Amino acid sequence: MIGLNIAAIYVLQILGSLYLLIVLLRFILQLVRADFYNPLCQMIVKATQPLLKPLRRVIPSVAGLDTASLVLAILVQLVLMTLILLLAYGALANPLQLLIWSLIGVAALFAKVFFFALIVSVILSWVAQGSRSPAVELVNQLCEPVLRPIRRLLPDLGGLDISPIFALLALKLFDMLVIQNLMILTQMPEVLRLLI
Repeated sequence: MIGLNIAAIYVLQILGSLYLLIVLLRFILQLVRADFYNPLCQMIVKATQPLLKPLRRVIPSVAGLDTASLVLAILVQLVLMTLILLLAYGALANPLQLLIWSLIGVAALFAKVFFFALIVSVILSWVAQGSRSPAVELVNQLCEPVLRPIRRLLPDLGGLDISPIFALLALKLFDMLVIQNLMILTQMPEVLRLLI
């Protein structure tokens, strides 16, 4: 039975994390004002629409932010963590603690999306410079709001853009100093830390 629980947790982590990523990307794409006519954005919209449509009737946008998709991401993370705890320990945690862990998980995923988008952007700048692929355009649209403030602070280095280095450093420090410490302070179980 333990082997089946481990397998179920693994499948749940993979599928749940994938859908959570898609939901959070919907929020991030609207946050960075990405081109929603991009085929990848259209796929994300279609994948999240069944759950977001009824949620939008209850949760309005706040200051131009798609709060319904953010709430959906937190709810998906909450359900995912609850199911994993049930499979791993056969018990539930305190609902408030689960909510806090879900918020930490969504914040960690938010930072990871930008971290990996920056890495992909740097690699694409070496390999596919000037490409008009929908994936390349989407990655650039994700990274630009993070890199723009850093570029303003850095001196002009004659065409050499080192702003991704500082952005990656800042995101890694955020993970090490904020996310990891929050997981320790809130006594997040190891099985949930692996999810994040």
